[in-house]
Amino acid sequence: MKNIFLDTNVIIDFLANRQPFSIYAAKLFNYSFLKKAKIYVSAVSYNNIYYILKQSLPNKETIELLNELSEMVDGADVTKSVISKTLKTDFKDFEDAIQYYCALSLSKIDFIVTRDTKDFKKSSIPVLTPTEAISLLENIDK
Repeated sequence: MKNIFLDTNVIIDFLANRQPFSIYAAKLFNYSFLKKAKIYVSAVSYNNIYYILKQSLPNKETIELLNELSEMVDGADVTKSVISKTLKTDFKDFEDAIQYYCALSLSKIDFIVTRDTKDFKKSSIPVLTPTEAISLLENIDK
């Protein structure tokens, strides 16, 4: 089983059904269901996801989706250490830096999945697009 860390954009693709990206995000969640992957997300993702989904959904539906998400994934806390490292990094995108240091705080992460791989150029953890992650997961147990 692979331990994968999902960037917020992949989660929003899934929950907001952003085509064509949601197809790949759904496959990643299916691998979790099949026990080929365990999905981790940053705690900061929840407020970012809420903000985006709330623009097109009522509050109640948005909260229900976040509850469903919390049942499907494990979380990575945004700690003082994570923020401290984020503030000292030269990542161009602050939110992605938080994501990265949250993933790094979980020693078991095999790779980060994002559609914005260019934002993770300095990552010491392998960074894959959703399609690359799917290819890798398809070959587990073959």
